[in-house]
Amino acid sequence: MNIRYLGKMLIVIGTLSTIAGLMFTAQSKSLVGPQSSFMYSNPEWTINGFMILGVGLAVLFSGIVIWIYTK
Repeated sequence: MNIRYLGKMLIVIGTLSTIAGLMFTAQSKSLVGPQSSFMYSNPEWTINGFMILGVGLAVLFSGIVIWIYTK
């Protein structure tokens, strides 16, 4: 596997994880989503959303660094 391809994969995975973390956090804060969802207004999902967001940003940053330094 090409290391540059790995960087692109990490960028895609990191971006999707970051978006998911933002959505989970917003739903747990009652900003988006249906009221019937188990995440709606649930403080436990605020913590989960922030953790997913942090991991997503770390993966995204790693992918960007790999992609830039393999040019």
